[in-house]
Amino acid sequence: MNKDEVLNYIRTNNLIGIKAGSERTDFLEIWMVVVHDRIFARSWGLAERSWYNTFLKDPNGQIQCGNSIFNIKAVIPNDANELTDEINQAYLTKYNIGRNRKYAKGIVQEKHVEKTMEFIICEAK
Repeated sequence: MNKDEVLNYIRTNNLIGIKAGSERTDFLEIWMVVVHDRIFARSWGLAERSWYNTFLKDPNGQIQCGNSIFNIKAVIPNDANELTDEINQAYLTKYNIGRNRKYAKGIVQEKHVEKTMEFIICEAK
């Protein structure tokens, strides 16, 4: 799977596996969106031991797309403010179905927008 296939997988699948930091052993399924061929996610749970806070301490991790695993680097995007509206729209478009609708409307609220992270693919594993 190359980067374009990863981006397509994320665009077409609701739950993507993520492993935050170097010490986690299991993948957690979260929502991710693609904007300008870049991968973004927002933390829903604001707990101290969340994937978001783990990445702040250790930016290395992995995403799982089907049977493929990719090493990633998690960063706070420098242009997050400029991309907020587009990321919000990506969430509302992708997840605005059925029972996800309530959470899609929630994840575009300021407390979640502040927890936006970008995942940069390093290499296939």
